[in-house]
Amino acid sequence: MLKGRTALVTGGSRGIGAAIALKLASLGADVALVYAGNAEAAESVRARCEAQGVRALTFQCDVKDFAAVKETVSAVKKAFGGLDILVNNAGVTRDGLVLMMKEQDYDEVLDTNLKGCFNFIRHASPLLLRSKAGRIVNISSAAGVMGNAGQANYSASKAGVIGLTKAVARELASKGVTCNAVAPGFIRTDMTKSFDETDPLVSSIPLKRMGQPEEVAEAVAFLAGDGAAYITGQVLGIDGGMAM
Repeated sequence: MLKGRTALVTGGSRGIGAAIALKLASLGADVALVYAGNAEAAESVRARCEAQGVRALTFQCDVKDFAAVKETVSAVKKAFGGLDILVNNAGVTRDGLVLMMKEQDYDEVLDTNLKGCFNFIRHASPLLLRSKAGRIVNISSAAGVMGNAGQANYSASKAGVIGLTKAVARELASKGVTCNAVAPGFIRTDMTKSFDETDPLVSSIPLKRMGQPEEVAEAVAFLAGDGAAYITGQVLGIDGGMAM
């Protein structure tokens, strides 16, 4: 159980982020939902979290903006008094073959997926160090483990998240803060709505199906809880065996 703890989830207004927020709330954690632009969706998730008997607030923030992230973390501290769990989930895709990829598309994905992760770790770490159960869970991807054609930018960003996770885990371990990553494969969200179970990419998955956001949320909740206190610097694949 996570009662009495506060979790900050980036990209919390939909998909995997929303599922994570709802799961942590179901375990008793208060939730700070960080979203980019869809206030209505964020408010819906916030209300569903509060319906489970916890406090939940929304915070609009561009995760790419170092100063804006600092302000957001300060606002979360003021509202909740501290922070125990940081989940870096916010991410975007701008797919294309590397020979034709625009510099802007590469930079947008790296700045959001990787620098956004760093920004929140950088500013939230002082709060996590004061927690008796500081946890960081970063959302990487199977694409960051094995690469994916047409996603050089996304694969690079998610591979970078793995390296960042391991470095931060080593830096913060002596203070009792753990840092781990989960690496989802094909998960049924808005990003993958064009795929179905008959698609060759899906049929190549050993378990022969796409995953559900709730299955990723279960893994994040485990890494955020007391049962994972002796686990750090690890990458947990949630991919149906795709990257094994």
